[in-house]
Amino acid sequence: MNNRFSHSWALPRSWLRFLVIVLLTLGVFFRFVNIDRKVYWFDETFTSLRISGYTEKEAIEDVCNNREIGIEDLQKYQHITPEKTWKDTINSLAVEDPQHPPLYYLMARFWVQWFGGSVAVTRSLSVLISLLVFPCIYWLCIELFQSSLVGWVAIALLAVSPFHVLYAQEARQYGLWTVTILLSSATLLRAMRLKTMLSWGMYAATVVMGVYTFLFSGLVTIAHGIYVFAAARLRLTKMVIVYLLAVLAGLLAFTPWLLVIMSKSTQLHKTTGWTSELRMSRLQMIKQWVINLSYFFVDFDYDLQRGNDGSILKLMVKFLIPFILVLVGYSIYFLCRKAPKQARLYIIILIAATFLPLAMPDIIWGGVRTRVARYLIPAFLGIQLAVSYLLATQIAPTCINIWRQKFWQFVMIALLSIGVLSCVIISQAESWWSKDLNIYMPQVARIINQASQPLLITSCEGTWPLGDELSLSYLLNPKVRLYLVKEPNLPKISNKFSDVFLYNPTHNPPLKILTDQIEKQLKYKLEKIYPEKLQLLKLVKN
Repeated sequence: MNNRFSHSWALPRSWLRFLVIVLLTLGVFFRFVNIDRKVYWFDETFTSLRISGYTEKEAIEDVCNNREIGIEDLQKYQHITPEKTWKDTINSLAVEDPQHPPLYYLMARFWVQWFGGSVAVTRSLSVLISLLVFPCIYWLCIELFQSSLVGWVAIALLAVSPFHVLYAQEARQYGLWTVTILLSSATLLRAMRLKTMLSWGMYAATVVMGVYTFLFSGLVTIAHGIYVFAAARLRLTKMVIVYLLAVLAGLLAFTPWLLVIMSKSTQLHKTTGWTSELRMSRLQMIKQWVINLSYFFVDFDYDLQRGNDGSILKLMVKFLIPFILVLVGYSIYFLCRKAPKQARLYIIILIAATFLPLAMPDIIWGGVRTRVARYLIPAFLGIQLAVSYLLATQIAPTCINIWRQKFWQFVMIALLSIGVLSCVIISQAESWWSKDLNIYMPQVARIINQASQPLLITSCEGTWPLGDELSLSYLLNPKVRLYLVKEPNLPKISNKFSDVFLYNPTHNPPLKILTDQIEKQLKYKLEKIYPEKLQLLKLVKN
């Protein structure tokens, strides 16, 4: 090992120690502040549906029956009742969402049972889990680099990473998945170092935890396998055999849910088919990769459809993204040139083995798997580790060139400042790009709530017909009445309503037949409500 890394680095100066403490405090603060402010979006409403033990089919049969319903009729499917148990939570996932293993949902169910079912309480579980990333990434840096300084820099970057803050505040499993990735990686390196049955048993436990959290944990385990074989120089050594036995034990523990996935393969394809069916050009895909990567360092602009509107924040992001790309590229180059062999081998394999299996199908056959930033968390964690190593090395007391040290100190402060500013802006927003299906829902709800006696008509068609309505139910006033139409039926509109609205989100099938029937048979004129991106129409009697 290089002498430069033969000792554990201490924090070089009191200012750096103070900076890390401040950033860690800010990171915790940003994860808790305004936790219930952002829209409780499509995916999160399905989290509440699952932990409540209901199936989507049950809800549709109840509310999509050509009658007016109230907000409370939808909210029934967002809260735990004595009639439904934890077994119903598992059944709901197994029947309709087999791609989501039950670990997080069972944890969330018991959490809500104990502390209540409000948005703040439901999301607070994810926040608390996300705090475990700090000790886990520090431990991983110690195992990789034998350096406390790299660990502290990694904590600082992670604390104010806008991406990690966003998903820490979301009632989904991605915060837990991030923890399991880091924990599994650290336990693997520890097991390879100690070579004890207990350490390998701990690794096997993290494999089980990972696959029961998110199926893409399998890619992380494959990356681990490639690393172990590479470290053994492609020979079937005792260490390789023990690794295979640990993974086998993990897979055996996962067998019950694996059987569920196999028996529900049709449903699995139905609910995940959009990732392979949607198309985008290769140029658009590469652009999205760059944007996704930038979210881990800078994120000022929540609105995906604003385009080139000339806003200052958008211009700042465009200016900063090339610098982030250069920083990331140089970090990986520096890692390959200077890092200990174990560290560079592990990080490069982690990035490649978790990114390429998703990227290659998108490139060859088409799809949008790599457009979804949360699917790339393992690869981006590897990139953040590389950046942390570069910054820690260049600001360390062992750095001989004082001007180089000053330059990289400036780069690190600038990067952390951009992260803090991003988190400040995000903390005050009602929505963000991560809630893309319902990003404009607060504006839609405000327009509807302004009416004295409003009726909102929506359709029960589509792959997930209730997600938008469930999300709206958290924002609409109790006075709003809903009419969920099951086509080809037509709504029966009473004269008691002051305003009648039709909501037609772009991710659901166009309501061409329904709108034509409303205009021709019910004699209503459909007026667009601007901006058009709200996808809200107003029915006016001819």
